[in-house]
Amino acid sequence: MDLLESIRNSFSDSYQEARNRFLNAAKAKQIDVQSYINPNIGSLKEQLSCDTAWMGPRDAKHVLVIISGTHGVEGFCGSGCQIDWMSRTNVADLPNDVGLLFIHAINPFGFSWCRRVTEEGCDLNRNYLDFSKPLPQNEGHDELVDYFVPSSLDAQTMEKAEIEISRYREAHGEKAFQRARKSGQYKHPHSMFFGGFEATWSRNTLESIIKDYELTQLDFVAIVDFHTGLGPFGYGEPISGHLPNTPGSDWVNHAYGESVGVPELGTSSSIPLHGTSRELWDRKFENKYSYIALEYGTYSQEQSRKALREDHWLHNKGDVNWDDPDVQRIKRQIKHHYHPGSKDWLEMVLYRSRQILRQATEALGAKHICK
Repeated sequence: MDLLESIRNSFSDSYQEARNRFLNAAKAKQIDVQSYINPNIGSLKEQLSCDTAWMGPRDAKHVLVIISGTHGVEGFCGSGCQIDWMSRTNVADLPNDVGLLFIHAINPFGFSWCRRVTEEGCDLNRNYLDFSKPLPQNEGHDELVDYFVPSSLDAQTMEKAEIEISRYREAHGEKAFQRARKSGQYKHPHSMFFGGFEATWSRNTLESIIKDYELTQLDFVAIVDFHTGLGPFGYGEPISGHLPNTPGSDWVNHAYGESVGVPELGTSSSIPLHGTSRELWDRKFENKYSYIALEYGTYSQEQSRKALREDHWLHNKGDVNWDDPDVQRIKRQIKHHYHPGSKDWLEMVLYRSRQILRQATEALGAKHICK
């Protein structure tokens, strides 16, 4: 399918539209869908669900798992890429013994409400820790928490917040500031990059999907998890979810080549994080999986910081009236940062998505083994 035609047919303006397009794409391919209903309601009073669809032989032992919506609002991008790949893939063309599992909107609440977090206020990709053990400390976030998400957005409060943030940056450096801001924190539910006090609905749902599809019984699983917000505008960086010099790292480098970024080596737009889904995949799959976050660049990290601050401030106030003009302004702002939606951005996104998913499928078909 032509890229520009697929842009029109694959990307959506709301979670509800995205879900309908995903379900229709599965129906057109005569693929069964399994729905995991979220107990909350969406911003438009719609039902919320994480929907899954399997393409290819059900007994395939090598499977590509394609995930959208880990960070809610980033699902606008991932959903479109999933629908494009599903629509243009023919089962007969898949390599022998290779299947595809689409996980659409693993965080449907955040997708619908244009939030980066779950209904619990958690960053899902900081939520995969063992909560029975001591949690990571983030003293920098503790120090800056009242400035990351102040209680008011008035001019005087904002000015003080920016002064204190600038002081911290000057005293500790930019890397320390970014670690304080987004590496993950487990004390302040009202603030950004909060990893939670317990497993979220979305995390539990992913574990249920793994169990229901018996993924741990397979020979190998390759995961591509769609994200946005880091890096150059429109560029899709495959960020390795593995520590360097591990079997999973070997597979990722073999499959995706020299464009792979590794946070622990300082070669990625992402910094090392606490509580990522690597914690889950490692526990369940050991050396039988590979993981990348396909991260598309949008705008500056300063723009993202301010958009997230206003969104957290808004939801900290209590119930949100979706029709309120100020709510609409804040939601447009955060959606635009994580999904620019311009034709040039979407064209770059879709081209790279096809490339990465093709590379993953070919590597699975070649039965490359982690060593």
